[in-house]
Amino acid sequence: MKRKLLTLSIVSIMALLLSACGGKKEGAEEDKIQIVATFSILTDIVNEVGGDRVAVHSMVPIGTDPHEYEPLPEDIKKAADADAIFYNGLNLEGGKTGWFSKLIASVGKDENDVYELMAGVEPKYITTADGKDEEINPHAFLDPIVGIQMVENARDALSEIDPVHKDSYEKNADALLKELHEIDELYKTKISEIPEQHRILVTSERAYQYMTDRYGLQEAFLWDIDTEEIGTPRQIKNLVDFIKEHDVPALFVETNVDRRPMETVSKETGVDIASELYSDELGKPGTDGGSYVKFLRYNIEKIHGGLVR
Repeated sequence: MKRKLLTLSIVSIMALLLSACGGKKEGAEEDKIQIVATFSILTDIVNEVGGDRVAVHSMVPIGTDPHEYEPLPEDIKKAADADAIFYNGLNLEGGKTGWFSKLIASVGKDENDVYELMAGVEPKYITTADGKDEEINPHAFLDPIVGIQMVENARDALSEIDPVHKDSYEKNADALLKELHEIDELYKTKISEIPEQHRILVTSERAYQYMTDRYGLQEAFLWDIDTEEIGTPRQIKNLVDFIKEHDVPALFVETNVDRRPMETVSKETGVDIASELYSDELGKPGTDGGSYVKFLRYNIEKIHGGLVR
């Protein structure tokens, strides 16, 4: 009996020592759901909804084009080990033959491990460079109402993956959804304050189609979608002619594109570039666009400030 008690005491002491030295704890990194998201906007949404229950690896770094990304060895390893992978869809990651589909095939994931945050969103289309075919515009997340759908999709996916903590995901999602509904109202208010003749958003790429259609802005742009031919003399001339004809009050340029074509347009029309806007990615942490809700608020404040003149 004494020997058994001594053995039990030693085991108890060892367990306490292991715990004190950093043994596995509730909420530790290895206890979290391991998620891979394709780029910064999705990463932020999944982090907000998942809270301390998720660990999210974002593949496409801020400052890198998400349309034509080359996954790094770390991305491949994280994707292979992940409990779930979240992607935008609507061709942002290259569609059925793009880099994301190839990654999923290479790491052996099936459709049950992969979640599209744009599921249920009605796609809008843009013309290709030859003017003959149509391509899905992937930038739906610039519309706050689409953002609401994305949050709901993230909530449902995490609840399916980890049903034990469904209440937590619903609570986190509700807080984010409340903010997005407030931002929707902010967009309506701010755009209603812009004189009707000035409700024209001029940008480099046609990234804002979902948002402009939603809130009643006319859009004009240099190119439909990122290609090798951006800012060509013909594109610049066409936009210059449009600006002069419609007496556009301000120009905008995205944070992730070459400013020089729009600077040429500004010089030839005498219309200033009012501000940069976010399109394909969040700003760096701590900036005005460092989270999805900040990103949306920043854009409408800058658009309003440029067009209310």
